Amino acid sequence: MNSVSRLSPKRALVTGATGAVGPALVALLLERGYMVRVLVRGENGRFSPNVETIIGDITDPAAVQRAVAGCHLVFHLAAKLHLNPAEASAIEAEYKRVNVGGTKNVVDAAATAGVERLIFFSTINVYGTTTTPQIFDESSTPHPETIYAQTKLTAENIALSLCSPTGEPKTVILRLASVYGANMKGNYVQILRWVSKGLFIPVGQGQNRRTLIFDQDLAHAALLAAEHAQAPGQIYNVADGQIHTFQKILEAIYQALNRKKYRFTLPLWPLRTGLLLLEKTATLLGLHSPIAPFMLDKLTEDMAVCSQKIQRELGFIPQYNLLNGWQLTAKALNYL
Repeated sequence: MNSVSRLSPKRALVTGATGAVGPALVALLLERGYMVRVLVRGENGRFSPNVETIIGDITDPAAVQRAVAGCHLVFHLAAKLHLNPAEASAIEAEYKRVNVGGTKNVVDAAATAGVERLIFFSTINVYGTTTTPQIFDESSTPHPETIYAQTKLTAENIALSLCSPTGEPKTVILRLASVYGANMKGNYVQILRWVSKGLFIPVGQGQNRRTLIFDQDLAHAALLAAEHAQAPGQIYNVADGQIHTFQKILEAIYQALNRKKYRFTLPLWPLRTGLLLLEKTATLLGLHSPIAPFMLDKLTEDMAVCSQKIQRELGFIPQYNLLNGWQLTAKALNYL
């Protein structure tokens, strides 16, 4: 399917438009001639006057109905993201309300409005982790371990229920690798900041594997999922097509920031033991530890997926490698 004609533009709704992916996606949709509408929880001046703004929350069915009405495409990014596991377990109901209930509201509204396609943004975290190194693909059985991943997998199944009156699927599921770029969230923001100040010291040997995707590449993948005739009903892992070691990612960040590469690393197990003791001591004193053990776990976890399916079936070709992606990210965040 080709891009829409500028003479008869289609309307696309983007939920979660102010997150890590939304701004790049909105910009690309406008560039390709779509009429763009966003559903946001409050006034936000980051979008051009050409973007229609609906104020509301995905947990409010009426607001979602207003936002979806008249749209041909829906890109559903809005979600409650992963936190410290201890904190996440305490607000499990909130994850279910937003990630599951909010997705049901979007699907119900899409069915009522008769949208042509729903692109649901999920996560490779639904695969879980294994004790032995493994590369997950779309045929791998999900084993979500966190409440975030569990609710995203449940939401995937809700999203896939959207079909035409004759039973043809209307949904495409995108399972995202770690997203980096101008609006990224999470640990990579901290790493970039620490490296820029010369304060980051790597942990362990850095041979744990990671898969990443630059936000602008992800926007193009999402548009392919919206326009390609073969996409509905499919699940795609979205990454840059490479499996990187954490060491290689760090080297790209240091090079992007014009910083000298680190000379030594901290041993993993003594550091983990020290952080556990620090956390217990802080808890006894009624304080919060400045560096929680779960942050160390995120830095050293091994999570690798194959993303060849979307390249093979939809013709997705990533345009950014680690170096130019991190250079653009550092520039956008004023570290260059």
